[in-house]
Amino acid sequence: DRLPLTPNGKVDRKALPEPDRIRPEFEETYIAPQTTVEKQLAGIWAQVLGLEKVGINDKFFELGGDSILSFQVISKANLAGLYLTPKQLFQHQTIAELATVASTNISMSAEQGLVTGSFPLTPIQRWFFEENFSNYHHYNQAVLLEVQQALNPVLLEQVIHYLLRHHDVLRSQFIQESSKWQAMIGEFEQVAPITVIDLSTLPPESQSAAITATCSELQASLNLSRQLLRVALLNLGINQHNRLFIVIHHLVVDGVSWRILLEDLQTAYAQLSQGETIKLPPKTTSFKQWADQLQQYAQSALAQEEMDYWLQIRDQPCSSLPVDYPGGNNIMSSAGSVTVTLSAEETQALLQDVPAAYRTQINDVLLVALVQAFAKWTGQTTLLLDLEGHGREEILTDADISRTIGWFTSLFPIVLSVEETSNPGEALKIVKEQLRQIPNRGIGYGVLYYLNEDRRMTDVLRSLPKAEVIFNYLGQLDQVLNTSSMFKFASESDGSNQSDRNHRSYLLEIDGSIISGQLKLQWRYSHNLHKQSTVETLAQGFIEALRSIIAHCQSPEGVGFTPSDFPLVQLNQTELDLALQQISF
Repeated sequence: DRLPLTPNGKVDRKALPEPDRIRPEFEETYIAPQTTVEKQLAGIWAQVLGLEKVGINDKFFELGGDSILSFQVISKANLAGLYLTPKQLFQHQTIAELATVASTNISMSAEQGLVTGSFPLTPIQRWFFEENFSNYHHYNQAVLLEVQQALNPVLLEQVIHYLLRHHDVLRSQFIQESSKWQAMIGEFEQVAPITVIDLSTLPPESQSAAITATCSELQASLNLSRQLLRVALLNLGINQHNRLFIVIHHLVVDGVSWRILLEDLQTAYAQLSQGETIKLPPKTTSFKQWADQLQQYAQSALAQEEMDYWLQIRDQPCSSLPVDYPGGNNIMSSAGSVTVTLSAEETQALLQDVPAAYRTQINDVLLVALVQAFAKWTGQTTLLLDLEGHGREEILTDADISRTIGWFTSLFPIVLSVEETSNPGEALKIVKEQLRQIPNRGIGYGVLYYLNEDRRMTDVLRSLPKAEVIFNYLGQLDQVLNTSSMFKFASESDGSNQSDRNHRSYLLEIDGSIISGQLKLQWRYSHNLHKQSTVETLAQGFIEALRSIIAHCQSPEGVGFTPSDFPLVQLNQTELDLALQQISF
């Protein structure tokens, strides 16, 4: 009923009960959306995050959201007549806050007709051609889908025709002239890259191998100057689900693009099958326009302000990764992989319990575990690695690429350090702050490296040490095809996305994603450089570090703030910890 006091009338702190991490009476309760905008946003969040309901005080990233899912939120909000930007979603992470900044006046407009003509290569496309692969034509992304209902090949062909008209970049051609690669978007031609293949005469036990062989053949059939997309409908016979295979050259598609493309494919097919005219959401800024504007941005003072940050890398201690077989040939034919997973319960905790503890996002947590695993292997507390991002950052004021298909990926180096701390919370805070210092989520590095016309500047960037490991978090793939979808991901192999003759750009490649409610990390390596047992030990060390972080964040001690949580207050971590300690009393 009252605070215990000392004889001097002050609060007797020693007599106070031990505080719980979260007292039941202070727990946030569900507050339903009230206004029209709040109800619209809550419905969109629930759909994208796969939740039954969302309260107005729930935080997007603490519900399991990530930067890739944010684009689905933005796209669906725009279709509902609410204009939002990804930056607003990061700054206003609750429905209540976001509803106050959502605008019903959508000012940006994009060309809705056929877009054609040449365009400058973007940074990631320039990276691709500078790699000097043995076979440029065979470097793809593909999906193999199990079809849950009968597909009419005639209607499917009409849908593919429409998608090629709607998403202009899929009509791209890349031609080498005088040792330089030129890019252009061609006119639409009534030639759909669709093939119907009958595998129904094969016995069921032979069909799986036949599916993979067919996919492998199609993967190797693309040509940069003629055809960047192939579609095949594989007929497996009566009482079996057919397969739909789509392969697209990586130069014109990325992970976010596949989400858009598969959604449009289903929408368009459903409309045609019901006798309706195809009507997809309006086009956003074309890839051609984005590439043109990015070239101009690269020469701006705003872009060049990032140089000092990127040059810090040369001052960081970086050492080469150990190899088991020095001098081995690092080519695709020697590639192997190791996959490690978290359980569904651990993944749920990673998505919803961990972010609230230190105001983190999932990439922060995964990278802490990654640095700790490498430190255990190499004995070094710092790690130079390249990070992949979606590359759709808001650096151009008059561009909306939330529904634009293309290869937007950003690729940039960073040196992460855990500073010899064994405490998961301290390591999480250290790495979180290192990641928050990256300007514009890393997109500027490639812009300056490949597009800036100041040769002195680009020469300095090209002299920086090169990373031997790359990390990419692909997001929650469960949200790509939900339970009501006409497709689900097939279990058979879809062949190789790259030619066996191509070299591998890194010693180790780590891709993370959430599939069927479980976090999966695939570690790719070369048998010519590393033993499988070496990579298995490293990957398992990552999982152990990740479990330690999850357990810590679920404990009473697992809570804390960092300076980036208070951007208007200029405090370092020590000063902030002291200030918060004083406030708590």
